[in-house]
Amino acid sequence: MNEKFLDKSYGLKSPEATREHYDRWAASYDAEIAENGYATPGRIAAALWKYLPDPDAPVLDFGCGTGLCGLALRAAGYSTVDGLEPSPEMLEQARAKGVYRQLTQLDIADKTPVKPGSYRAIAGCGLLSKGAAPPATFDVIMRALDRGGLFAFSFNDHALEDRAYTGKLNDWLDCSAARLLFKEYGDHLPGINLKSTVYVIEKA
Repeated sequence: MNEKFLDKSYGLKSPEATREHYDRWAASYDAEIAENGYATPGRIAAALWKYLPDPDAPVLDFGCGTGLCGLALRAAGYSTVDGLEPSPEMLEQARAKGVYRQLTQLDIADKTPVKPGSYRAIAGCGLLSKGAAPPATFDVIMRALDRGGLFAFSFNDHALEDRAYTGKLNDWLDCSAARLLFKEYGDHLPGINLKSTVYVIEKA
């Protein structure tokens, strides 16, 4: 019987444990996620396209995993999509999909992994959550955007329950450093009855 990884994903306690988990999961990730009806990549790509309907706009898929969000971004209409991901095994799966212009392994200790202004938009699909990227990653991404840049991302139910994640978003919105363009609660992984809110925010 194939090992299941999804139910172990939300209790990971360290960056090292997270990377090891996703390295081991990489080969079976797409099948297990598809089995549970992963809806968020398509929702994020559609929401971003609503506010940036430009095929040539460079978009970064931050924490791209096996490339499911990259596939969705290309399907939405974007032709220039790069990926950044800490797990080398996940990167290999993403590379095999052939949808990225460039794929780079993310050093999770690097506070400035993206040259500011390199991308018109950054997508974070299932990225900011318990067992994935910590809340501080939100600041890393926002600092990589120029004024007017868009961040399209999701908080699943686990992240929505954690004030550390929602607080990061509110920190940016409350001081008018960013403005909320889009917010919609809907399916994330229907197979395990997990939902997510998809957001698009614009850096002020």
